[in-house]
Amino acid sequence: MPYDFDLFVIGGGSGGVRCARIAAGHGARVGVAEERFWGGTCVNVGCVPKKLMVMASEFGASAADSHGFGWDIAPGRHDWAALIAAKDREIGRLNGIYRKLMDGAGCTVFEARATFIDPHTLEVGGQRVTAERIVIATGGRPIRPDFPGAEHCIVSDDAFYLKAMPARIAIIGGGYIAVEFAGIFAGLGAQVDLILRQNLPLRGFDEDLRSALDEALTNQGIRLHRGTTVARVTAEGAARRVVLADGSSIETDLVFAAIGRSPYTDGLGLAAAGVATNGFGAVTINEDRSTSQPHIYALGDVTDRLNLTPVAIAEGHSLADMLYGPGPREWVLDAVATAVFSSPPIGTVGLSEDQAAMRGPADIYLTRFTPMRHTLSGRARRTMMKLVVDQQTQRVLGAHMLGEDAPEILQGLSIAINCGATKRDFDRTVGIHPTAAEEFVTMRTRTRVAGQVVTPERDAEGPGAGGMGKAEMGVGAGR
Repeated sequence: MPYDFDLFVIGGGSGGVRCARIAAGHGARVGVAEERFWGGTCVNVGCVPKKLMVMASEFGASAADSHGFGWDIAPGRHDWAALIAAKDREIGRLNGIYRKLMDGAGCTVFEARATFIDPHTLEVGGQRVTAERIVIATGGRPIRPDFPGAEHCIVSDDAFYLKAMPARIAIIGGGYIAVEFAGIFAGLGAQVDLILRQNLPLRGFDEDLRSALDEALTNQGIRLHRGTTVARVTAEGAARRVVLADGSSIETDLVFAAIGRSPYTDGLGLAAAGVATNGFGAVTINEDRSTSQPHIYALGDVTDRLNLTPVAIAEGHSLADMLYGPGPREWVLDAVATAVFSSPPIGTVGLSEDQAAMRGPADIYLTRFTPMRHTLSGRARRTMMKLVVDQQTQRVLGAHMLGEDAPEILQGLSIAINCGATKRDFDRTVGIHPTAAEEFVTMRTRTRVAGQVVTPERDAEGPGAGGMGKAEMGVGAGR
């Protein structure tokens, strides 16, 4: 039977837009529906606006740090409304670019919700359309809490549109969204309470990274409430009271629940299409990204596998090439680098120490030091860098860093790790001096075999991070 479209994409986020655009470029008749905003979570209420807010939060500390370098910059007053207005302008610009990409590619655009009527039929904005193939790329949504008083909490989507900066904020959660916003609000001058179910933030990350971040959060003045949960939240006029499981309480002005995200599949009509989901609502897919219906595909956060914007883009591009082009583009997804824009930020790629140890003995190289900037600023901020190396093959399985520019540094290391670089390859690489990045190629002495101490780690307390004299004095990792 003839269809209205060769391909219909549900969702105008980064992955859906890439898939639609590439498929149209290969000559397919493509329809795409977006019910909320073009660019999806990342562009509108995720990575991009969040990083702009992280940048805003750093200027106050930079002004204070400048005094150690001879500047007499006086503390200023932050204008929250001006920041949000500037952020909105930039997001509006990017939002428009995503919409224009669809028009430029020749896609038929629907600014409406799409739901399945049957495996090949969708209802979109009051009309029915058919498609030979369909891609589900609807992303995820923040999980709202269900404890008593949950109505007094905001979630991450709301945080980008606050009318005023809270003087006090309690953040519930220990994941990347929670720690990133903790740093943002602390940097802008708020008193921040961070409520963690576990004893350390960032469950699932390398343990040394988690410990280093815990120390950094404390040094920022963030009050950590570890190993506890929220019993209820009550409103006391304009203030809020968070009652914890142990009976203690926190008085604050705003409660921010950052307790995770879930795939956005509610109301899509997946049952009518015969598309299977798992117990958490995520669309289950095969290796070729097809669902339980061979002509229906899913990609990005709605599959809840590797929830990163660049991964969704890679999946969308590869799928479009596979369906309508010369064949799927090769993407390396075995060791995907990622960042947490905490203060300071984290960059990480590959296996953690615990993950590597499950495969066999792993050599661990670890260093902590005061970076050069803060030897003069006096700020209590440390850098941590770590390599995880397979003992038998000496292949570098993982690299982890907390410190200034960690995401920028780890992007380059991810290439080496995905190419199978060994510790010898790192050792024979000449570093750039004086930088923090050079520490990754100058760690010589093994700190331990995974879980087993070999030699005491020596912290770098000198000039730090490639500072003049560090190599000569032999401080830091492995010299």
